[in-house]
Amino acid sequence: MSEESMSDAAAAARHARYGRLPERIRFEDMTVETEAAPSAVKSAYDPEGSWKYYSCLVLDLGL
Repeated sequence: MSEESMSDAAAAARHARYGRLPERIRFEDMTVETEAAPSAVKSAYDPEGSWKYYSCLVLDLGL
């Protein structure tokens, strides 16, 4: 009998401390849709300008 009263007391203490679960958040409220930036087209791969970003240790040391 004392075991039941302890579990009830523990359950009451947990309920008093934590209350209830927060309300669910819908998936639609968690996501944001944005338009793609028009500058994204400019940052596409450019084979003629790719040499600007090429990095090689041998070339950097001049060997």
